[in-house]
Amino acid sequence: MFDGNFRNAVDRIVGPIGRGLSRLGISADFLTCIGLLMSVAACVLIGQGQLRLGLTFLILTAVPDLLDGAVASAAGTSSKRGAFFDSTADRVTDGLLLCGIGWHLAESNGGKIVLLPMAVLAVSSLISYERAKAELLGYQAKGGLMERAERMVILGFGLCFKSILVPVLWVMLALTSVTAVQRFFKVWRQATRDIHSSNRQD
Repeated sequence: MFDGNFRNAVDRIVGPIGRGLSRLGISADFLTCIGLLMSVAACVLIGQGQLRLGLTFLILTAVPDLLDGAVASAAGTSSKRGAFFDSTADRVTDGLLLCGIGWHLAESNGGKIVLLPMAVLAVSSLISYERAKAELLGYQAKGGLMERAERMVILGFGLCFKSILVPVLWVMLALTSVTAVQRFFKVWRQATRDIHSSNRQD
């Protein structure tokens, strides 16, 4: 939702910044690496119970993620390799953040609740896989109720207000599950139309 509705506006804002960073010799891959380091710091801080400081690093993680594409475009270095690296880094960041939360819950709550962030991670990974596999097959699978941007925003609220962290995780699990179902049927309908079209041609 956020990605689709606000991406063009964000691109207009970060474009000039990307050109400036490119002139300074900063590469998109370097920014992606910085973002990964920030996510490692966020994971450790969250795991140690410093949730708001971890949130600060989560926000800092988003800055290189916003700028790396703009830098690549400005430098003329946009490539499939860069897109692959950026997408992989996003998955690693998601895993680190949710593992950090699992670590925190294990230290503070214990019990089976530590499985909750792992469930969110599993469904989030399914959403990413659905899109990747659909695009490989020639179908479109973007969209849904809760894409990555929405997950990060909602997770930020949970980190800012410790008392609602667990309820926020339940909301994330529910909405990411809905998104996974939405994407599944979106691709299913496209594939079904292809089958019907092929049968009519035969």
